[in-house]
Amino acid sequence: MLNFEFSSQQKMLRDLAHTFAENEIKPVAEFYDQHEEFPWPVVEKALENGLLSVNIPEEYDGPGMNLLEECILNEELAWGCSGIQTSLMLNSLASLPIIISGSEEQKQKYLTQIAGGTMAAYCVTEPGAGSDVAGLKTYAERQGDVYILNGVKTWITNGPVSDIFVVFAKTDRKARYEGISAFIVERDWGVKTGKSLPKMGQHASKTCEVFFENVEVPVENRLGPEGNGFLTAMKVFDSSRPAVAAAAVGVARRAFEEATEYAKTRMAYGKPIIALQGISFMLADMAMNIEAGRMLAHKAAWLLDQGQSNTMLAAYAKAFCADMAMKVTTDAVQVFGGYGYSQEYPVEKLMRDAKIFQIYEGTSQVQRHIIARELAR
Repeated sequence: MLNFEFSSQQKMLRDLAHTFAENEIKPVAEFYDQHEEFPWPVVEKALENGLLSVNIPEEYDGPGMNLLEECILNEELAWGCSGIQTSLMLNSLASLPIIISGSEEQKQKYLTQIAGGTMAAYCVTEPGAGSDVAGLKTYAERQGDVYILNGVKTWITNGPVSDIFVVFAKTDRKARYEGISAFIVERDWGVKTGKSLPKMGQHASKTCEVFFENVEVPVENRLGPEGNGFLTAMKVFDSSRPAVAAAAVGVARRAFEEATEYAKTRMAYGKPIIALQGISFMLADMAMNIEAGRMLAHKAAWLLDQGQSNTMLAAYAKAFCADMAMKVTTDAVQVFGGYGYSQEYPVEKLMRDAKIFQIYEGTSQVQRHIIARELAR
């Protein structure tokens, strides 16, 4: 039976998340955008409300949300500010490889720490390897009971504030996909992080380079067998992309709401501009595309929650919602006219924040490549 109605628990989550976004995120979004500080007070309040590290199972002290619930949460938090939402949700991303491939001992040790508020980062991207995960150069060489880890990661979200790093590295330099392994690495073992990288948007999210120079990692901190890293990373994408798509929906929805309210009050030619077809049709397009994006994100999440393959649907959702959010926020600026270009109104920030959705977690072009590949099977 097909049912688009949220359960009572999902409605409670949506309402809790929206209230949190309305009261704790939206009022400070401009401050963190302008000052580019990490939103520690919001993180602490999110932890108190069970809105941090949300995918960690209850047996490891986490909230135990499924992927559809993550999507519901991400949309509401990103509605408040996607930079802050990204900062909050990175612990969930970093936890995924441990949930997917970790041993019981690793889960007990690290998932409970992350659930308790320890910040974690997910380290795949390198200066020469972004969407091409198999092209990474970071290398881990086994020497007895440890691996010696060397390399540089870049664009690592929450890197400056994290104490746990999930790192993907080559354990076989001659191989590509089958030569990648994943490791849990603690900052105290010699991990160094660079200064925060300047970005167009999502200023509340701190991103940096991470350096590994002869960092010794115990063998027991390898996630799964050697060569299992690429498969783990692909499984992570199946979970992360619907959640990112849902966040893009939240940004688009906020821009649409701001534009609609402005169009009802802005007068031109003796009437509100929402009465003008050129404006009203733009708003209509925004509304239907936001709804379509939400349905794609939710279906991709639902499939995974049901134990079914969602790789193609996750790519659908990520590409569509990212492109949709960019279009909606750009059109929202247009509805505001000259005021939309001003920092006095939130739509210019929303437009800046939206662009990254077309880039991280696999670019929109890579998502189309995945879709085309799946069609050719």
